[in-house]
Amino acid sequence: MQDFMDAVVFGFKGVFRARTMKFAMTNGLVISAVWIVIGMFFWDGIISSTSSILTFIPFSMLRSNGAWMLSAFLWLQLVLVTFALLFSFLGNIIIEKISRDKYATLSISIGLASAVFWGVVWFFEHQLIYSKFLRLLTWLPFETIEKGLAYLIGFYIIYTAIIVSMIFVTSMFSSKFLSEVKEREFPYDAMHDEYEYNNMKKTLRDAGIFIGISIVSFPLLFIPVINFIILVGLWTWMMKDTIAYDTASFVFGTVEKEKLKEFKASIWGLNLIGSLFNFIPVFNVFGPYFTELAMFYYLKEKRDA
Repeated sequence: MQDFMDAVVFGFKGVFRARTMKFAMTNGLVISAVWIVIGMFFWDGIISSTSSILTFIPFSMLRSNGAWMLSAFLWLQLVLVTFALLFSFLGNIIIEKISRDKYATLSISIGLASAVFWGVVWFFEHQLIYSKFLRLLTWLPFETIEKGLAYLIGFYIIYTAIIVSMIFVTSMFSSKFLSEVKEREFPYDAMHDEYEYNNMKKTLRDAGIFIGISIVSFPLLFIPVINFIILVGLWTWMMKDTIAYDTASFVFGTVEKEKLKEFKASIWGLNLIGSLFNFIPVFNVFGPYFTELAMFYYLKEKRDA
């Protein structure tokens, strides 16, 4: 348990470094820009497809899940607005008084604090928020609800594509990234960096499996609670099966699946924490890097022990 907690701390400290933040934000902006452009070209087709699927969903289920989706969307907007307001005031006040690394820490801390604050509000008041949106959707005609949810689902599809692409890019540059971490933190430890090609094939396979399961399980996204479990489960599995394998290859060289099974609970736990970053737009770009850093530290400690 101590190694697990140390790995979590190491992951957060690594993400807070200015170089890691710059690398993650640059990749995130490029990937997001690419998918936004793709989404603009295929937006009408996406909305048409999602609208067609929604016609097969019972109106009561559509209305109920729509209320949950709108309440979640409201939470996201409040988190981002709160972060922007706090950062604009606090950032300008102390930007000249702290180092770059501490400034990076401040940025993420403000974002996480915003998410936690509105998460607590939502936890205690979610029934009230849900009932208000449910009443609104009761007043609106079916066509309006259908079109509105089709747009939300369209944004969800683009957002999921960005998340999968971030995991893919993190995997692609894992050896280079971890080599820099190793030289900075553990310069005398021996590591392996010759397994990138096999790992890339595995990453492509995992991305294909993720897309396939997402398509098959799409109707379940309209069932509250189950949709949350599916989202977190898929994101966690994608990072676990991709980033854990990359990191294990870097630490151990040849990856023995039976060996990794000994650490199964901790590996799933670290990837679960990393997947939770995906619930906060902008901060989702740090999820794969946190997971990779935490996994690297955890597996290295187990190997050395």
